[in-house]
Amino acid sequence: MRYVSTRGSAKALNFSEVTLAGLASDGGLYLPERWPHFTASEIAAMRGLPYAELAQRVMQPFVGDCLTEQRLGELCEQAYSRFAHKAVTPLVQLDQRDWLLELFHGPTLAFKDVALQLLGLLFEEFLARDGGRLTIVGATSGDTGSAAIDAVAGRDNVEIFMLHPKGRVSDVQRTQMTTVLAPNVHNIAIEGSFDDAQAMVKRIFADESVIARHRIGAVNSINWARLMAQVVYYFAAALQLGAPDRRVAFSVPTGNFGDVFAGHVAARMGLPIEKLVVATNVNDILHRALTSGDYSAGEVTPTASPSMDIQVSSNFERLLFDVGGRDGSAMAQQMAEFDAKRAMKLTDGQRTGAGERIMSVRADADDMLLAMRRTWEDSGELIDPHTAIGLHAARCTDVPEGVPMVTLATAHPAKFRDPVEQATGIRPSLPNRIGDLFQREERYDELPGNYEAVRDYIMDNAA
Repeated sequence: MRYVSTRGSAKALNFSEVTLAGLASDGGLYLPERWPHFTASEIAAMRGLPYAELAQRVMQPFVGDCLTEQRLGELCEQAYSRFAHKAVTPLVQLDQRDWLLELFHGPTLAFKDVALQLLGLLFEEFLARDGGRLTIVGATSGDTGSAAIDAVAGRDNVEIFMLHPKGRVSDVQRTQMTTVLAPNVHNIAIEGSFDDAQAMVKRIFADESVIARHRIGAVNSINWARLMAQVVYYFAAALQLGAPDRRVAFSVPTGNFGDVFAGHVAARMGLPIEKLVVATNVNDILHRALTSGDYSAGEVTPTASPSMDIQVSSNFERLLFDVGGRDGSAMAQQMAEFDAKRAMKLTDGQRTGAGERIMSVRADADDMLLAMRRTWEDSGELIDPHTAIGLHAARCTDVPEGVPMVTLATAHPAKFRDPVEQATGIRPSLPNRIGDLFQREERYDELPGNYEAVRDYIMDNAA
């Protein structure tokens, strides 16, 4: 399997190379040059497999000869052994049509663990082969940071610099990052938004003064291997609900577009997905793009769902490339226009291609609170604000009779105690395994929101 850049001019890479590279040298994002495809009988044969074995089966075509079936299986077993639920990503039924796919049973209580526990092992595996060292630079709107830090803390030949927007993540999210005191972990709180942090990370990958001295890697969903691992839980949920003989719809709380793009990949691979619903909060650039073709960035509005407080969704470029004809040169020109003007129009081909399976719903604060309250009162389930926005979108969406609607439950409600308590009157408790979180020592540095300060910090502190 070879991987190509959405912008057309970067060198094609194999799986191990693309895992360590992260962002492409031309500024684009890597995708497989072709989508592997399972037949209905091959999908049916996956029914009943334990999660780690299913993960190996779904991901093997993307890995090629970089890992044997046995070795990939071993890494999957190791990655998912740390999850608190034996099903790894269990389904919970709310009513006749609606289900929750709980993705928060990993060590940091968020869906990012499902991919990042594996990604940390892949980094270690591939670096051991070439004797190299990787300097990871990432940005987080909340959950990626803690999951990535947990996955690589203390590992050989890897260090991580994680940027988060100061004051714009929950206290649990922040503390899960800043109480990891491993010597290879560097936490940075910057003035500004997640979009500001993400823009700095992308500049790092193109900065010759940095890449001349360090191999820079990515843990954000710009890294293909992370997206690949997220494809698996779409298969896991759909198989439990009757696939391939039954179509399934998914509602996905969406910020950087990686999670919903993983659903698009699953559909490309043959999984019978009826519809993918992009659920956004008031930072609704994706909703506007999908409904009117207007992809224009505004100011970020801080909300109680911080992982969705994004105006530039990196992985949307992957979708536009894939459904718009896979023309790297045209994609590069389109993104250059966006970088210059902070706005662009989707082509007719992109809108038509995206609309075949993907739709969007926007939720405001009242919609979010009502969804949390209603779910608690009707089903006895506490859900976090992001999941609530996904569930609101699910309930606003019509699907054919008999098609189950699965909302991705992306974080444990205890990560967002204040809004959950406001909506339900119940203050969720942290699981026992991290119940002492707020008694742990914190360590992080604060930097102004300018690129030079962040770059110099990394250069001064990287091994």
